Amino acid sequence: MKDFEKAAHQFASAVQLAPDVLEFTINYAIALTSMERYRDAAAALEPFAREGQNVARYCSVRATAERGLHNLAEAAHWYDRCIDLEPGHPRALHGRARLALERGEPSAASRYEQALAVTNGDPELWLGRAQALDAAGEVNAARDIAEQLFEQAPHWLEGLQFLAQLRLAAGEADFASHYETAMGRAPQDPAIPAELCAVLAGRDRNKDAAAIAQRARTRFPNDQQFALLEAVYASASGEVERAETLWNSLLVESREDRLHLARHRLRRSEFDRAEILLDSVLEEDPMSVSAWALRSVLWRLTGDQREEWLHHQQGLVAFLQLHDADKILPSAIAKLHQIHDASAQPLGQSLRGGTQSRALLFDRTEPEFSALRGAILSTIEEHRAAMPHRDPTHPILRHRDTPWEIAGSWSVRLTGGGDKHASHIHPLGMISSALYCECPQAESAAADADPRAGWLELGRPPEDLGIGLEPIAAFPPRAGYLALFPSTLYHGTRPFPDGRRMTVAFDVTPVREAV
Repeated sequence: MKDFEKAAHQFASAVQLAPDVLEFTINYAIALTSMERYRDAAAALEPFAREGQNVARYCSVRATAERGLHNLAEAAHWYDRCIDLEPGHPRALHGRARLALERGEPSAASRYEQALAVTNGDPELWLGRAQALDAAGEVNAARDIAEQLFEQAPHWLEGLQFLAQLRLAAGEADFASHYETAMGRAPQDPAIPAELCAVLAGRDRNKDAAAIAQRARTRFPNDQQFALLEAVYASASGEVERAETLWNSLLVESREDRLHLARHRLRRSEFDRAEILLDSVLEEDPMSVSAWALRSVLWRLTGDQREEWLHHQQGLVAFLQLHDADKILPSAIAKLHQIHDASAQPLGQSLRGGTQSRALLFDRTEPEFSALRGAILSTIEEHRAAMPHRDPTHPILRHRDTPWEIAGSWSVRLTGGGDKHASHIHPLGMISSALYCECPQAESAAADADPRAGWLELGRPPEDLGIGLEPIAAFPPRAGYLALFPSTLYHGTRPFPDGRRMTVAFDVTPVREAV
């Protein structure tokens, strides 16, 4: 591995000696971006913008820095400028194609074609082209590329995942069977069975995942990860005694391993042991959303009054009318339907049925989503103003007065007859959400109808925990309303008999100190 830190130090010295030499600054910025110090790289490059706009290498590095800062429009500008100067620049062609895909630009597939004309043997470019074709509705062409990638590189996890996604979207029950073929072709690669375990578990097939882990444990006896995976998925499938035997044979060290073991202890009602594990995780990482969510379940099970402080303070949960909903939503809804018509059920997400938009919704270039984002940000500030005062010991309220930003963003469209969201959390969020754009019709009048069909539930633990706690709050589908709640609350939606339910969701986080 290159010593980028040493290189950055050397190039910084060169820049100090010759601050007006563009080439030295470009080299310095390359080292900085290699260390993911994007803010420093952009700051170093900015004084040379006028001179650099005529230098392809400058434009490419500047684009990389801006993309690292998530300034996607700026990144696109600099990639485009680089391509204008040097039409065959491989890095710029690839970067601009990826940006087009992430931003939902219609030109994404053709941009990948242009990049492939220069670098035809790059599998990541072929995968990107397949993803762009899939997004454009050319599913058969995307499938052809995915199958070819699998034949040529059966060990490549990104290719395996994309093929599984296409097969799931096509309704194939055995959508992950090609992983078995890959394991046969690359029997000494432990990453393939590990990935298959995760794919199966992501579809609630924990028992199957445990069986794969058990087989892999036999093939790779010196690799502890498969005993760990078997313990995790056996416990999640309800085979807690089998899992207990495995856990007792394992050395549990990492925070993630301790979280898995804490879930297992909760399933066995071993609350004291679960508490010790969760305390140890939160001592190392006070912001662990996963640990706080499990601690909430534990406190509710044990009647600990600290749960009132964690999730029941007035103002932590809100159900607000979206600002300017009547003006903003109609055009946004029309665009969302266009996106969903070419989308599928995602792999590894909480969705059970329905479709989900690709990439980040608010990275897209359509003005309707820019307007929607603005209305959401305004409504979020209304929520902030009604929240309890800052509390430095609280996982949410410690950030009550700091700048916030929208992190992830996506849209989900569910159809009546069984579609739902399984209970889950967003580990990278601070505040999570559901904006109702379109809602199913009023509940059925049938005697056996679920009176809360289609409702959003907060606080119901996921099924694999095997804990029968009721939600602490629930909201009915109501078009134009935005639910906001701590990301430390498990949440999901109940199925509904008919109609459609379309939402926009996102996470709110403290503004990151972009490097």
